Amino acid sequence: MRLILLGPPGAGKGTQAKILVDAYGIPQLSTGDILRAAIAAKTPLGLEAKAIVDRGDLVSDDIVNGIVSERLDQADCKPGFILDGFPRTIAQAEALDRMLAEKGMALDAVIEIKADADELVRRVVNRAKESGGARADDNEEVLRKRLDVYTQQTAPLVDYYAGKGMLKPVDGMAPVGEVTTAIKGALGK
Repeated sequence: MRLILLGPPGAGKGTQAKILVDAYGIPQLSTGDILRAAIAAKTPLGLEAKAIVDRGDLVSDDIVNGIVSERLDQADCKPGFILDGFPRTIAQAEALDRMLAEKGMALDAVIEIKADADELVRRVVNRAKESGGARADDNEEVLRKRLDVYTQQTAPLVDYYAGKGMLKPVDGMAPVGEVTTAIKGALGK
């Protein structure tokens, strides 16, 4: 099973990805984790990414796409994977389409975890109060900025994948177990 999890920051993609990893025995591929692993492994693309990160610049789509492509070639991805945080833009989605076609792979579904922005902000503010603000991004200003970036850059992927008949929306505002059940139902599992 090859999946993409889409949804705004704080919608529960990471939580659901961990549950799906356990349920289906396939890896969660987070671009941040993949990038850090490539840098640690000192792959050619990892070394190139490290130089860019060390300068404080953003890693280009070409490098991110290359690192994701290398990760998809690893043995644990053969039975499937869950992409979390990639693609983030239409250009990355188109690159992913080409990449998968070259590898003889295809996506099975794109799960959109729908969530209300104001409710997400309320949840994060409450989490910050309960945890004493342990996470740097647990504040309203940072989350609203991340939600704006999501709306501008990543939300267009909803229409992109809906147009391909791959989008499976689920209510991310429901309790965790109900969201998991909805995702499994959307996958026919």
